[in-house]
Amino acid sequence: MIRTAFVILLAWTGVATAQDAVAVTDANGAVLRSLDKVNGATADYALNSMQSATIGSLLVTLESCRYPTANPSGDAFAKIVVRDISEGQILFDGLMVASSPALNALDHRRYDVWVLRCMTPEADTDNG
Repeated sequence: MIRTAFVILLAWTGVATAQDAVAVTDANGAVLRSLDKVNGATADYALNSMQSATIGSLLVTLESCRYPTANPSGDAFAKIVVRDISEGQILFDGLMVASSPALNALDHRRYDVWVLRCMTPEADTDNG
């Protein structure tokens, strides 16, 4: 799991050894899921890059999403910023990995937010 995060970090920054190089593709957006821990409600959000969604008292902004070019359905990772609207502070600013949401998770008393997948041309075609 730590090796995967390291490879993704290297791919994100564009620095990787020939052995660990993973070709990644930028997506136009991502699908995120939220969980309200109080009432158990979940919701999915399809966001384009630099678009935001309000989830309860949180403002979630998707900065970018990338995925392995050879495997569009595997290991998507997204750069996300989560702000608390009422307190005006940033609660999360970093990468979330779809296959390992607990690797770098939002720590909030009421809401969980995680990445499901990047929006790829193949996925966009499948969904209509």
